[in-house]
Amino acid sequence: MREFTKHDIKQKLSVHTRTPLTHEGSRKACVMVPLVNKENHLHLLLTKRSETVEHHKGQISFPGGMVDDGDESETATAFREVEEEIGIHRSAIEVLGLLDDIHIPTGFDVTPVVGYIEDLSKLKPNFEEVAEVLLIPLEKFFDPALCRLETRILMGTPRQVFIFDVWNEPVWGATAHIIHQLTELVLSTKK
Repeated sequence: MREFTKHDIKQKLSVHTRTPLTHEGSRKACVMVPLVNKENHLHLLLTKRSETVEHHKGQISFPGGMVDDGDESETATAFREVEEEIGIHRSAIEVLGLLDDIHIPTGFDVTPVVGYIEDLSKLKPNFEEVAEVLLIPLEKFFDPALCRLETRILMGTPRQVFIFDVWNEPVWGATAHIIHQLTELVLSTKK
């Protein structure tokens, strides 16, 4: 399989017409989808959430959280959350674009901001929020043998969820949905 570059992904995002969401009663949140250069290959940075956070304890996720009143944009929220959770300053992140918003059953409308980080030397996880930082080669998420759909009961409703078997725990739920959206966009033939 062809390996994709940050330029390929930025180009695909630049022509993508994104779909924003606003569900009545939902809270607005943003996540950063960090692509990281490691040994000249793109890796996806994920976090395993601590058991002390308010929402989604112990789950594999992207750095992110609720929009604060002082945040000027979705990107500003994502930058703030990355700095709070893993210590990477916004000046070290190049925004490549935004994916479609997703609604998650816990009552959030989430905007995924795709960013690129060249250097992780200043990585400093906040262990109150992040139990572990994961770097998984992006190419693993393009392997159909490592992705499956499964029905899970979420908030009392059966839902089809994507599951990626790319680590010792499955990546599923909203995080997997965002990753699937990214991989579908990157693989699309639309220019």
